[in-house]
Amino acid sequence: MIRARLFVSRVFAAALLPTLVFPPQFLMAQMKGDAKGNGQLDGYSKAASDTERGWEEKFRGLPVPATIRDNMQRLSARPHHVGSPYDKDNAEWMLAKFKEWGFDAQIENFYVLFPTPKERLVELIEPTKFTASLKEPVVAEDPTSNQTAEQLPTYNAYSADGDVTGPLVYVNYGTREDYEELDRLGISVKGAVVIARYGGAWRGIKPKVAAEHGAVGCIIYSDPANDGYGVADSYPKGAGRPKDGVQRGGVNDTDFPGDPLTPGVGATKDAKRLDRKDSPIITKIPVLPISYADATPLLSAMTRRVAPATWRGGLPITYHLGQGMGTAEAPSAAKVHLKVFSNWDIKTLYDVIAKIPGSVEPDEWVIRGNHHDAWVNGADDPISGMSAELEEARALGELVKQGWKPRRTIVYCAWDGEEPGLLGSTEWVETHVDELRKKAVMYLNSDSTGRGYFFMEGSHGLEHFINGVAAEVTDPEKNIPVVERTRKLEISRGRGNDRSEARNRADLRIGALGDGSDYVSFLDFAGIPALDLGFGGEDRGSQYHSIYDDFWWYTHFADTEFVYGRALAQVSGTAVMRMADAELLPYNFANTSDTVETYVDEVKKLLKTEQDEIAEKNKQIDEGVFDATSDPKNPIASPKHEDLPPFLNFAPLENGAAALTASAKEYQKAVKAVEANGGAALDSAAVDEVNQLLMKTERAYFREAGLPGRSYFKHQLYAPGAYTGYGVKTLPAVREAIEQRKWAIADSSTITVGQVLVDESAAIKAATEKLKALVPAGGN
Repeated sequence: MIRARLFVSRVFAAALLPTLVFPPQFLMAQMKGDAKGNGQLDGYSKAASDTERGWEEKFRGLPVPATIRDNMQRLSARPHHVGSPYDKDNAEWMLAKFKEWGFDAQIENFYVLFPTPKERLVELIEPTKFTASLKEPVVAEDPTSNQTAEQLPTYNAYSADGDVTGPLVYVNYGTREDYEELDRLGISVKGAVVIARYGGAWRGIKPKVAAEHGAVGCIIYSDPANDGYGVADSYPKGAGRPKDGVQRGGVNDTDFPGDPLTPGVGATKDAKRLDRKDSPIITKIPVLPISYADATPLLSAMTRRVAPATWRGGLPITYHLGQGMGTAEAPSAAKVHLKVFSNWDIKTLYDVIAKIPGSVEPDEWVIRGNHHDAWVNGADDPISGMSAELEEARALGELVKQGWKPRRTIVYCAWDGEEPGLLGSTEWVETHVDELRKKAVMYLNSDSTGRGYFFMEGSHGLEHFINGVAAEVTDPEKNIPVVERTRKLEISRGRGNDRSEARNRADLRIGALGDGSDYVSFLDFAGIPALDLGFGGEDRGSQYHSIYDDFWWYTHFADTEFVYGRALAQVSGTAVMRMADAELLPYNFANTSDTVETYVDEVKKLLKTEQDEIAEKNKQIDEGVFDATSDPKNPIASPKHEDLPPFLNFAPLENGAAALTASAKEYQKAVKAVEANGGAALDSAAVDEVNQLLMKTERAYFREAGLPGRSYFKHQLYAPGAYTGYGVKTLPAVREAIEQRKWAIADSSTITVGQVLVDESAAIKAATEKLKALVPAGGN
């Protein structure tokens, strides 16, 4: 996958928010059909619910850990990056397996720009000489680390070509906030090569922000404090990244996921392509990743100002910035030479698409996906997830042989080209977007998975649904439902109201989706409700995007018994079945409206915080606080006066959220009436008219013009941050405008987003009225 599974931030960043609209008792009432092993399932008549539970129980008994292990060993046996022979070989092997299991399967090809390195050089030329190795050595214990002829070298895909020389400046994580700090320290990166450590933001943000500040090149290294011996013993003794380990990865601009030459349209054979120089995705400056072994001589050679305390990593050196006030003993700046040139080739993608046709509603699709390409062998990323997906597909095929016939069509996908930039899934969605908007009811994604706690992120209309599914699957180490183990973790980490909510709210809150895996185009471009699932949190250390992410590492340090791989197959497969077989699509808008209320409250508080902080800063400037507390030998400039943020009109957002809440309540009342007396009304053919209206509800959150300055991202509830990359921004048009202090955009966006919420309310009302018509006169 593109982003590392850093469990703490991925699972709980948005999970512990106060319940503002629906009290716990109301939400508890909605759970009646999802308690483990009993009750009528949401969206099912009583008879259909009993039948469904029987098939689901059979399914959950079928996945076998040993088979998941065998899948991983086969798929990760050789490097299989985009365009490699084993990438194609894996796709053809999976195609044969899907056909063996009874799926109607094919490979769909796309043709994308995928650069591979031709020249790479990082050398220190002043005050001493050093040339970085840019290599990951073979580890004797690791039998596939020696496949050097097939391994992609260490590099960042979609870096601009360039040959640059300049002073070296350390910029911490290379975020906008870090450059604000450098500005106060009187340090400019104009004409410099910056060195940033991984973390703080997605890797592609680092060269993006560096270029905006005038840097001519960017080096990114893995600091052992958060990716090495600061986390776990170094490989092969432990799971931690060794001193020569390097994190490869794309640095493409995520404003347009997918192929850089065909933004917004499928990269088919006859697609019209941009000239590479016109692509909005390729970086503006050259960039390379290096190990902390290669970074140490560079950082050690830097002098002048000592880095702020929070900028210092885990290396046994003094971290300097490379500029600023120095001493007579250390007056010289380090200078580096950086060279990056790539082969810019069009490569073929191999997306494996496999279907089980629906028996009643074949033109409604439940889609399940995981990617199969890797930077090298990729046992953890992505094969841990792909192996589980294959095993759940095998199990579904076995159910079909036993007589199970899904109501809706099920589509299993093995995506190619995710690692460089979500290529395979994006091009497939862009090619089929009109059909998907008519047919798709859910996209369920996984990526790498490990050992520990269950995490779930996605569209909040599916929050209640996936909580119910997760209540059915037992944690293999604790023998309690996986969702309850996650609840216990949230209780242990929570404080005050957050802890109370973790105990008392019927459904655990799921996080919103930003960027980083194959759900992006489904949710943000096609408007399909999406989920992203997996396990993690008890793994220590990572070989993310290195040659050591392989079968030997995974079977020694990750989900070594593959029991959590089985649990992922059980959760994901059950979710696919339950959505595919439901008579009424089990969307729940109560959870969505509850969550939207929290988002509205957050942006209001964000503006107030900005106003208070700027007012306080201006006051301290006037009082001379910054001048008085600046060390004359290491001065920090006083910040500049800023105009106070204006008051914004949040009434459109508040009115839209209130309308959404009202319509959600009415819909839940209608569902309760239809499901009464065993839900006989759900046997009516007219229920599909309701489903057709429900399928439009996620699209109602869209503005076809997209977000301000980012036309690809059309969803107005969630989007990846323009300067976070992977990290999500909720109500992004409003939130990011406030954060970037673009007040006119913020003010206009409260109106447009408020109208989107009203439109969503209207879409739910239309489904509610059609649903009410299913209940006979005098019925409940």
